[in-house]
Amino acid sequence: MASHRRPKQPSRTRVTVLTATAAAAVALSSQAAQATPKQDKKDVKAQVDKLYAQAEQATEKYDGAKEDQNKLQKEVDSLQDKVARGQEELNTLRKSVGAVASGQYRSGSIDPSVQLFLSGDPKTYLDKASTLDQLSGHQAQELKTIADKQRQLAQERAEAAAKIKDLSDTRKALGDKKDEIQAKLNKAQQLLNSMTAKEKAAMEAAQQRANRDNSRADLGNDAPASQRGAAALAAAQSKIGSPYVWGATGPSSFDCSGLTSWAYQQAGQSLPRTSQEQANAGTRIGSESALKPGDLVLFFGDLHHIGLYAGNGMVLHAPHTGAAVRYESINNMPFQFGVRV
Repeated sequence: MASHRRPKQPSRTRVTVLTATAAAAVALSSQAAQATPKQDKKDVKAQVDKLYAQAEQATEKYDGAKEDQNKLQKEVDSLQDKVARGQEELNTLRKSVGAVASGQYRSGSIDPSVQLFLSGDPKTYLDKASTLDQLSGHQAQELKTIADKQRQLAQERAEAAAKIKDLSDTRKALGDKKDEIQAKLNKAQQLLNSMTAKEKAAMEAAQQRANRDNSRADLGNDAPASQRGAAALAAAQSKIGSPYVWGATGPSSFDCSGLTSWAYQQAGQSLPRTSQEQANAGTRIGSESALKPGDLVLFFGDLHHIGLYAGNGMVLHAPHTGAAVRYESINNMPFQFGVRV
């Protein structure tokens, strides 16, 4: 028979101990929370700058993959056009041989070798060289031409298939790099969102001051090394204040190598797409003192950033996400070398 006795109530002493324990736990938790230092604004900025630099590294790789994709697409299109034209030529040749066979059939004297050819693979058939003796010289040449065309088409189709696979791989790499860039930028934004309104306003104000049209910067009196360099620099100067957008090549927004390639294009000179490729686009200048306005300037060990030398130790460049095309001291980044185009 089930017991109906009421459960034993905890003693007043036990309740007091539990209450005290809970209070102590809350106090310790509160102390731990207070002991965790708030992330300093300078630390946040340093982390954000690092993420922007990583995003720019990925951007240059994205730009390279994008260039490869465009090149491969053109090659694939060209090969597919070539295959289509070859197939038309093959069809015309086959019709020619078919017309001969049709005429022979109507006369009741179709050549068995032509009949065999039309019902099978010309290459396999032509490998049996003895059968060519049964053909007229003209017919033999036509069949050989068809077989050669088929072999050529098979080779071109295989080449097109390989290029299409390369294109598919490049597109995947492009998508992966795009995701990497976006992840870096999202993380940077999360860090910025963690700042207080006052800290964020101060950082934004500093960025706006740096982005402000600084066309009155002291660029000294250095003369460009060439008219081409002068024209490229003038073109880039006309874009001061334009926003940095990764993957952009102008005319309203740019990434770093997008700005330099666009500027030189306006000067009549085509440059490769990425900063690493542009590093080999002219004569290398090893020292800062030898730089002239319009020269390309490369930064960081992996050459993932590039700008235009503007004179008097100043560089004109598209810095990073959130920034605009602007002048900046060459000493603000690890200079590697210059390139005179």
